[in-house]
Amino acid sequence: MPILDVDKARSIIVMKRSMGRGYAGIDNALYVNPKTGMYFADAKRGLAELIAAVKAL
Repeated sequence: MPILDVDKARSIIVMKRSMGRGYAGIDNALYVNPKTGMYFADAKRGLAELIAAVKAL
């Protein structure tokens, strides 16, 4: 699995259903990064909604 250096990006969008810790039970520092926007949704449905919103622009 590739490692992505998303912490070096100008802005970050994370799709997640909740702020739960997930399977490993480890907090993710990326979620509290000031550059991170959280989009709480099911990933498949949420991505479809984002694509539709961008196309509507």
